[in-house]
Amino acid sequence: MRFGLVQASSCAFAGLLLTGLALSTLLPEAVPRYDALLVYGIALTAAFWALRLETGREVLAILGFHVVGLVFELFKVRMGSWSYPEPALTKIGGVPLYSGFMYAAVGSYVVRAWRLFDLRLTGYRPLATSAVAALVYVNFLTHHWLPDVRLPLAAAMIAATWGVWVHYTVGATRHRMPLALSFVLIGFFLWVAENASTLMGAWQYPHQADAWAMVHPAKFGAWALLVTVAFALVAAWKVRSPPAPGTP
Repeated sequence: MRFGLVQASSCAFAGLLLTGLALSTLLPEAVPRYDALLVYGIALTAAFWALRLETGREVLAILGFHVVGLVFELFKVRMGSWSYPEPALTKIGGVPLYSGFMYAAVGSYVVRAWRLFDLRLTGYRPLATSAVAALVYVNFLTHHWLPDVRLPLAAAMIAATWGVWVHYTVGATRHRMPLALSFVLIGFFLWVAENASTLMGAWQYPHQADAWAMVHPAKFGAWALLVTVAFALVAAWKVRSPPAPGTP
């Protein structure tokens, strides 16, 4: 239960974003929903900073995820991977600006979980992990023209993180799990959240154009890989910090 409560706190930004998405379905048709979600996302970010739920440095890191996510969205929407069918004033290249907050939510989770669980890594190989994570990101873009090599990249990530343990605190007790396992677990819950988001019209895959259908299970693997990119970015900043006394 303690673990679940800390996880819920780590997901606070993502949970409130999903709540806003759900409430946006109740808006009058005259109000552009995507524009309202952009205002909501900005207000949510400001509230987290004002209430000291996230530090100024963490907010800047999360905004970085927002920008990276928007660039990713512009490319993927242009390639027809998914679409945002509703009208909005704050759309660029068919992508509403609020969409970057979905990537910011992933960044917020990683940053908050690192702090709230007092995460420490043992055996972590930053260069190897970051190199594979960079290739994962590139493959998400290039697979439209070149062969999709996500399965070999998944194997490469397992190799790069083999023997790497994540140490975390629940209550007064330290626990650990393999880093690769954490990627799989986070990827699964992101896939569940994606199903909920598309059901509420956050975006739309081609097979959902006529009626909502479950997001393909292959997206679970895609999310698990995408999490490695977010983790590598945060780890590049966090692992420089000295470990707390008495922790691994």
